[in-house]
Amino acid sequence: MSDNTIAAISTPHAAGGISVIRISGDRAFEIADKLFCPVSRKLMPSQMEGYTCAYGYALSDEGERIDDCILTVFRAPRSYTGEDTVEISCHGGLFVTERVLRAVYDCGATPAGAGEFTKRAFLNGKLSLTQAEAVMDIISAEGKAFHRRAVSVKEGALFKSIKACSDRLLGLLGELDAWVDYPDEDIPEVSPENMTAVLNEILSEIRKISAGYDNTRILKSGISTVIAGKPNVGKSTLMNLLAGEEKSIVTDIPGTTRDIVEESIRLGDIVLRVSDTAGLRETEDIVEGAGIEKALKRLETADLIIAVFDNSIPLDDDDMKLIERCRSLSGVKVIACINKSDKASVIDKEIISESFENVIEISAEKHIGKELLQSVLDKLFITDSNIYNDIAVNERQKQCLDNAGRAVEEGLAAVSQGMTLDAVNIILDEAMNSLLELTGERASEAVINQVFSQFCVGK
Repeated sequence: MSDNTIAAISTPHAAGGISVIRISGDRAFEIADKLFCPVSRKLMPSQMEGYTCAYGYALSDEGERIDDCILTVFRAPRSYTGEDTVEISCHGGLFVTERVLRAVYDCGATPAGAGEFTKRAFLNGKLSLTQAEAVMDIISAEGKAFHRRAVSVKEGALFKSIKACSDRLLGLLGELDAWVDYPDEDIPEVSPENMTAVLNEILSEIRKISAGYDNTRILKSGISTVIAGKPNVGKSTLMNLLAGEEKSIVTDIPGTTRDIVEESIRLGDIVLRVSDTAGLRETEDIVEGAGIEKALKRLETADLIIAVFDNSIPLDDDDMKLIERCRSLSGVKVIACINKSDKASVIDKEIISESFENVIEISAEKHIGKELLQSVLDKLFITDSNIYNDIAVNERQKQCLDNAGRAVEEGLAAVSQGMTLDAVNIILDEAMNSLLELTGERASEAVINQVFSQFCVGK
C-alpha cells in the first residue's frame, strides 16, 4: 500500500447542497492545518480529537478564502480507512468543490484512485474483501431486497459463512498434515468415514451459499423481462404503462414495433429490464422478420416472460405458438397477461389458465392492472423465493465457490477410491485456497486490484 496521503470528492460530481472531500493518510492533519482556518482559532485540525468537527474556512495556497466549510476529524485506527482521516464539507457547487480539492492537492495530497479509500480499509483490516465489495453494492442498490442483502454482507454474513467452512476444512487439513508429516509418531489416521462426513457437510454449505448467486444477479442487474405476443395485443401499451411514460410507439398498424425497445423499470422492490419485442407472427417483411427473430432469441435468455393476449379476439395460431414456446422453456418464469379486459371477452381463457400458472387480466390502455402485475412479481421473485434469506454472492465470489466445490468433490472421490492421504491433502488445499481467495485472506494483488477498480473514485 502506498504511503501517500490521498484525497478525492466523495459526493457525486454534480451541483448540490454540500460536497464532501475526504483526505486519508499519515499527512492528513498536516494538510488540513495548511488548508483550514477555524473560526474559533482555538484548535487546528491536528489538535482536534477524533469524531469532532470545526467550522471555518478553506484557504488557497495564497491565503484566499475559498468557501465556508465544516471539517471533521477521524483519528487512526478509528476511521473508515484505519488511517488519520479528515473530511471537509463545503458548498456543493462544482467550481467551489473543485477549488477546495485543488487546494488540498496544493497542500500535499495526491489524487485517490478508484475505490482507494475502501481498499485501504481492507488492507488495514477494517473490512474483509467480501465486506468491501458490499460497499459498492449498497451504493448501487435500486431496491429494498438487494439493499437488504448487501447490508447483510457488509455486516459480515458472507465472510462468517465462508469462514465456518474454511475453519472446518482447515481442521481436517491439520489432521492430514500431522499424519502425513509425522508418520512415525503415534498419530491416529484420519478415517475415510470421518473425512467423508466432514467434506459432505462443507460441500453442502458451499452449494447453499452459491445458490444465492442467481437471486443476487437478478436483484442487482434487474430481472431480464421480455414482453411477447402477436401484433396489436397491447405489448407496447403495457410497456408504457409500466414505465409511466411513452417509451414504445403505439398504433393500430400491425408490425409497428420492428426492433427491441428496452427500458429499466422499478416496481416496488423489483427492477425489471424490460424488452418490448416485435409482434410474433408469420411475415414476409424482411425487416419485421429480423425483429421477430431477435424477439424469439431474447425469450430463451429471459428471467421472465410476460406473454400478452388480446381479450377481445379468439386465440389463433400465433397465440398457440407463443404458448408452446413459453411452455418449452425451462427455468424461465412466465406471467400470462390477458389484455383489453375492458372490452367484451372472446378469448378462450380456459386454454390460457391450463397453460400458465400465473394469469392476470389487465387493461393497459385504461391503466388497469399494474398493481396486480406487481403483486404477482412480488410472489414470484420475493415471497416464494429465498431472496431475503440467501446471502448475496457476486460473480467473483461465485467462481471461488465453484472452484472450492469442485475441489471438495474431487476430495470426496479420492477418499472413496482409497487414494493416499497426501494426495487427498493436495486436492483439499485447492479448496482451501479458493475459499481464502474469496474472503481476501489469500487473494492475489491482481484480484484485489480488480475488485477495487470497479469502485467509484472517492469511496
